[in-house]
Amino acid sequence: MNLTLYVWRQKNARSEGRMVRYDAETISPDMSFLEMLDVVNWRLIAKGEDPIAFDHDCREGICGSCGMMINGIAHGPQRATATCQLHMRHFRDRETIYIEPWRSDAFPVVRDLIVDRSALDRIIQAGGYISVSAGSAPEANAILVSKQTADLAMDAAACIGCGACVAACPNGSAALFTGAKVSHLALLPQGQPERGQRVLKMVAAMDAEGFGSCTMHRECQAVCPKGISVDFIARMNREYLRASLARQVKGLDTTIPHSESS
Repeated sequence: MNLTLYVWRQKNARSEGRMVRYDAETISPDMSFLEMLDVVNWRLIAKGEDPIAFDHDCREGICGSCGMMINGIAHGPQRATATCQLHMRHFRDRETIYIEPWRSDAFPVVRDLIVDRSALDRIIQAGGYISVSAGSAPEANAILVSKQTADLAMDAAACIGCGACVAACPNGSAALFTGAKVSHLALLPQGQPERGQRVLKMVAAMDAEGFGSCTMHRECQAVCPKGISVDFIARMNREYLRASLARQVKGLDTTIPHSESS
């Protein structure tokens, strides 16, 4: 395959960026998208030019490191597929491909296609964990969890934190990411003791990072490589409203600052 690439090049966060044309020639249809970029980079290095910077790690669709806009679609044209698992056979010979980084105020560009997604880490640090001492692993049948609940929790836990949902959302919302992380622990017995304070802290962190509000465009669900459902956004909003009302009843607060609680 011979392809024409237009790639966003930006030296650092303070520099002006621009689209630069590259010819990707003799590309195997069996290559992944990242392997195709590897070949382009090898040829750039051989010519003494700077290679295209992009995030990657496991290249197995697990870690969430890879991610870029491909022809205006987060992770590219193949549904439920991370960039590293997207293969060149899904493109046509002599096709023109536009490659850009995630676009969000909360994800500043570091270099080329690499963005700083530490805002998602700070949402997790705010409450996306279990801090109580759970002791050793209990006997499997000691705490019964229905298969429906277990499956739902696993669906939420499938989120790899790639940030595609934020990049695709017209509002730059992180509601799908946060909703999945809140729902995962809220559904399980181990997550019950901190259930209320967890959602309050994580939503507050999400808002503080400058992510936009969710207006249910569903673009996030469409591009998520793990197919996370927007139902988890609704679950997060219910969890938030419940925790806010409980806090008011206890006399600890009189406001509900989160704009999405309704």
